[in-house]
Amino acid sequence: MPKVFRVALDTPLRRLFDYLPPAPDQTTFPPVVGARVRVPFGRQRLIGLILEAADSSEVPAGRLKPILEVLDGTPVVDAGALALLGWAAQYYHHPIGEVLSSALPKALRMGASAAASEERWFATAAGVAARAHGEPRRAPRQRALLEFLSAGTAATAATLDEHHGSWREAARALTARGWIASAAVAIERSAEPHAARATGPELFAEQHTAVEAIGESLGGFRAFVLHGITGSGKTEVYLRLVERVVDAGHRALVLVPEIGLTPQLVGRFRERFGVPMAVLHSALTDSERLGAWREAFSGHARIVLGTRSAVFAPVPDLGLIVVDEEHDSSFKQHEGGFRYSARDLAVVRAQQTGVPVILGSATPSLETLHNVDAGRYTHLRLQRRAAHAQPPRLILLDLRKSAMQAGISMQAMLAIERHLAQDGQVLVFLNRRGYAPTLLCTACGWIAPCSECDARLTVHLGAGRLRCHHCGADAPLPPRCPVCGFAVKAVGQGTERVEEILGERFAGVAIARLDRDVVRKRGDMEAVVRRMASGEARILVGTQMVTKGHDFPNMTLVVVLNADQGLFSTDFRAPERLAQTIVQVAGRAGRGSRAGEVLIQTEFPDHPLLQNLLAAGYDGFAHVALEERSLASWPPFSRLAALRDSAKTREAALAFLSEARGLVPRPPRGVRLLGPVPAAMAKRAGRYHAQLLIESTQRARLHGFLDAWLPEVEGLRSARAVRWSLDVDPLELF
Repeated sequence: MPKVFRVALDTPLRRLFDYLPPAPDQTTFPPVVGARVRVPFGRQRLIGLILEAADSSEVPAGRLKPILEVLDGTPVVDAGALALLGWAAQYYHHPIGEVLSSALPKALRMGASAAASEERWFATAAGVAARAHGEPRRAPRQRALLEFLSAGTAATAATLDEHHGSWREAARALTARGWIASAAVAIERSAEPHAARATGPELFAEQHTAVEAIGESLGGFRAFVLHGITGSGKTEVYLRLVERVVDAGHRALVLVPEIGLTPQLVGRFRERFGVPMAVLHSALTDSERLGAWREAFSGHARIVLGTRSAVFAPVPDLGLIVVDEEHDSSFKQHEGGFRYSARDLAVVRAQQTGVPVILGSATPSLETLHNVDAGRYTHLRLQRRAAHAQPPRLILLDLRKSAMQAGISMQAMLAIERHLAQDGQVLVFLNRRGYAPTLLCTACGWIAPCSECDARLTVHLGAGRLRCHHCGADAPLPPRCPVCGFAVKAVGQGTERVEEILGERFAGVAIARLDRDVVRKRGDMEAVVRRMASGEARILVGTQMVTKGHDFPNMTLVVVLNADQGLFSTDFRAPERLAQTIVQVAGRAGRGSRAGEVLIQTEFPDHPLLQNLLAAGYDGFAHVALEERSLASWPPFSRLAALRDSAKTREAALAFLSEARGLVPRPPRGVRLLGPVPAAMAKRAGRYHAQLLIESTQRARLHGFLDAWLPEVEGLRSARAVRWSLDVDPLELF
């Protein structure tokens, strides 16, 4: 046995910790790389993961402590997963212990068994003897339970529920006397044969070409970009390829950007396949997440489907990875310390495992299209809609020449009336929830502020509240101005107000709303989708939630109320996000047999982005946008990292970043430091935020600089007065 084991612990320290082997009588299992162990750490006892075994340590022998307990007989993180997590820790310059922690369910980090198990109850030898002597004499419930357990094999809780009803109190009494006991027994699962439940529709030519091209690469790594217009049948391509993988005895990993898309895709997969599936997303309870992880880890689940964190799911004998809506920013972890891109890690995992990866989208990110141009990814196109549906017609509405009613132009109102009269459904898109973004005093000009953020409170009229969408602050809606006592007025539009206006204008027409104020618990999203799919609701008002994955064949009109957000933003990615949003929301129209129409309200109808989008579609926009990025040396033609912090004062936030920059008065050749500067919203949730950008045209130079610089940054005294993190390949520059 090795003399020293190096353990990763969930701490911000960028190192492993050396421990001696456990005493033979203190643990059931021998220590192996990839297994969890319980170890002493100061005054605490922590659970970590063995990453290395060695014959010696640089730590003096007298300071080394033994492992207290080995929790796993076999690794819970295999060699392939360790390689992926090690790569992620190195690329994102994050402590390996915290990276490993993010890959495991909370219950496993707390010491739960990695194997699926169930509670079994049995009579002890003392209990069998007591029962033979007629014990217990004065407790009929206890006697009946003891007789049942003495007569047969160990019984599950479900069996006892069926035969003895409320048996737990009797069991506690018998356990206290040592007559019965319970144990967790691993559940043995037999392999289930693949049973296809449905064959699916006939593929059209482009789908068939895509399936064959990707199918030929099964068994080796290759990255494919499935670039299909909305409604072109990308999901059917996924299903056909997953079917090939499952039929061959392998498993598939499918990633989606948001929880809202998960039930729909799970439904499609369960309609098609009669095999076990594991579903992983953030809305699961700790127990549900552990159960899904165990299903994947054991290999029982043949298909693993989930959101961002599912990229780390254990999938033995992996054959294919699918990333649906690969452009979506939800694949990037924006908060916390470990800020990774699940899409990028999916590509790395596929490469390390030797399997193909599919990146699907109607609006691929510019980074992905740049990889296509560079020959790193294979481009597959789906340019026609399923069932011969035609792409919708896009029309710009000039708000400078139109009468308005609560943010809706008269042309849009008339178009909604016309489509409703023709028995169509209508989607009204506004990426702003609440009733109104501002509460204003018409006398003194007071605007309801958030005391914790540099932001205004949003009016939620139905709830009678003012809420901050950045920090969650909540206050009653005042009837009058708190400064001068005059009347207050809600200014601007949110989805709640748009719903109200449309309800007044189209009385008797059922309206549904889809935003985070409506979708609060499990099943809310599905309820809204069912109302639209059944035709009960005729108008859908929604935010970004409505742009992804929903298929309403009878929806013939889409109205985009505010297309100008992002046209003049200081964030270089804002035009890309705006173009993607417009194309995605426009794609909800005309997916059935009837033609679709999309009305885009704007005060800048001559803006090059909008004109290019209408004339040449997303392809034309992407071509121009990549040229602009190249001229400006912005990603993907350069590499960025952002050192961000927050502190109790603006001065403290900037002082740390200034000191960090001062560590390199002359950055190495090819590396630039930009800032530090306060965030665009400097105060958020009661803390002041700032950032320092590090930029280079070469990835290797950027990471070489970060490797040398970050240890010095960690040693700064000012680092202890702030909360800081590093974001490699940031998507949002605030």
